[in-house]
Amino acid sequence: MKLCVSFSASSSVTFSKLCQSRYAFKFGKLNPPRLMSTNVPPTKKQKMEKVIGTHNGTFHADEALAVFLLRQTTAYRDASLKRTRDPATLDTCDIVVDVGAVYDESKQRFDHHQRGFTEIFGHGFETKLSSAGLVYKHFGKEVISNRTQLPGDHSSIQTLWLKLYKEFIEAIDAIDNGISQYPTDTKPRYRSRTDLSSRVGALNPPWNQPLDTEGMDNQFFKASELTGTEFLGRLDYYANAWLPARDLLVSALQSSKEKVDPNGKVILLDNFLPWKEHLFDLESESVVPPSAIYIVYPDENGNWRVQAVPVSPESFDSRKALPEAWRGLRDDILSEASGVPGGVFVHASGFIGGNKTKEGALQLAKLALDM
Repeated sequence: MKLCVSFSASSSVTFSKLCQSRYAFKFGKLNPPRLMSTNVPPTKKQKMEKVIGTHNGTFHADEALAVFLLRQTTAYRDASLKRTRDPATLDTCDIVVDVGAVYDESKQRFDHHQRGFTEIFGHGFETKLSSAGLVYKHFGKEVISNRTQLPGDHSSIQTLWLKLYKEFIEAIDAIDNGISQYPTDTKPRYRSRTDLSSRVGALNPPWNQPLDTEGMDNQFFKASELTGTEFLGRLDYYANAWLPARDLLVSALQSSKEKVDPNGKVILLDNFLPWKEHLFDLESESVVPPSAIYIVYPDENGNWRVQAVPVSPESFDSRKALPEAWRGLRDDILSEASGVPGGVFVHASGFIGGNKTKEGALQLAKLALDM
């Protein structure tokens, strides 16, 4: 089966079938564009497939991603695409994004350029939505469910939906709406043009090298593939690496309170995992109290680390750094100063230290609580 995707009233591009499994998703190689001449836009009665509409001409990351996301849904997986600003042609489409000056879910219209548009994602996010954010708000959970093969009402779907908005979609919304990341009176120390929106923008032709409709449509396809590939890559990471780490940390917090420290101040991880962000998320969600002081875990060399929990995820300051008397010491000197055999090191700032054994690292953490 082929996915036939027409990019305008006079052209179409054939995609290879998208191969999908429970934990992996692969793009097939793209077939060369196959142009199909259609002099008259089809009416709704004439259409044999769903049609997505968006504007032609210069494109941006938001509608490129919006179109890609729609094609990950059941309703629009096989949809063709019309790129036009002609209202009559857009009226023949089943769904329209980033053009038409209407936001109305019941009519499947998702534009954000009209006067008075103030829609935001909610859930603590206050950035005005672009077409990417609008489509993601209404279809994102289905996209995540289809990709991960989790039921739509699974708790992980909500977690991933919010995470992907925060880490991926919101920046596209903000950039498209001209919202600065920091106060405008702050002068940047350097310029960055490597973000996704900039890379999509670079796929538009230079001002002095214009392309015809077919050429622009082909470039739009590249932009949609670029945004979609990166979105799915990020989703796969969060679903298959980030989210499992959260579950493991929840288990470690519970078992550590039972077996290591009943006050929850020392947390033992049997294997290293990215714990910091998850710990603060769990605390902010009131899943656990903000009681953790030290995290003990194995390193890649077979030794064990004691790391002080910072006051915030990005902070270099710790809730309680390792004792001043140990800082900067190594090996036997550290063992003598701490009274714990197997000392490896304690960082000069006290944010982390090490011991050759799990028992030694736990002992360092428990001693440090009272120093």
